[in-house]
Amino acid sequence: MTGKPEREKQMSDWKKYKERVKATNPEIGKDLDEVEEISYIVGAMIEQRHNLELSQRDLAELCGIPHSSVARIESGKTTPNLLTVLKIFKQLGLEFSVQPSLNTAKPLR
Repeated sequence: MTGKPEREKQMSDWKKYKERVKATNPEIGKDLDEVEEISYIVGAMIEQRHNLELSQRDLAELCGIPHSSVARIESGKTTPNLLTVLKIFKQLGLEFSVQPSLNTAKPLR
């Protein structure tokens, strides 16, 4: 298991790496941000499923979706659409909220 000082170093290294990538190639930097956001959402789903002691198959049945869909989402092989995320969150007792970003972009005109 990774200790707290080692984990903090890894996070610092990751942040430095992302900043370097963003400076070098902003488009890939955006992709990294998207992957992190998706990972956060899927990670919350997995954690809550484990907390509720549900199998992937149990969750799939509750949501009315194929077991393979839950497995692919959790393994990162597919990105769930919003409707699927909402179905899963509902069954897991999670809320999905939207709030303004600290880095609010100006609307395109």
